[in-house]
Amino acid sequence: MLRPNRILETALYVDDLQRAHEFYETVIGLERVLTSETLCAYDVGGQNVLLLFRRGASVSAQRLHGGSIPPHDGTGPLHLCFGTTEDDLPAWEAKLASRGVAVEGRVAWPGGATSLYFRDPDGHMLELATRGLWPSY
Repeated sequence: MLRPNRILETALYVDDLQRAHEFYETVIGLERVLTSETLCAYDVGGQNVLLLFRRGASVSAQRLHGGSIPPHDGTGPLHLCFGTTEDDLPAWEAKLASRGVAVEGRVAWPGGATSLYFRDPDGHMLELATRGLWPSY
């Protein structure tokens, strides 16, 4: 059966790219790999890319040298989960608290994983989860 082997990129839509840059770089610690007027791309663990699009900036097709990207956009609070280790959870909680980011939830999952839930400046629900959450992680 033909099927994909991973999710390569995930997109969130933000109202203020500069504010999002500051959050994802200083709080989350991601490395920016691409910046344009409409989006910013971040490497996530050398395996995935997080795309932050300025909300409304991609509602028209984007013409590129090699083709075009169909329109897309999103509204409302979305969800994204980052992987981490159990040993790093206390440091994450301290870092979030020091930046004024409230942890809104914590779950100890039956498979042994722990998740912390908090929001980015655009209200997206972010999660940090340890191994044991899913069969593949």
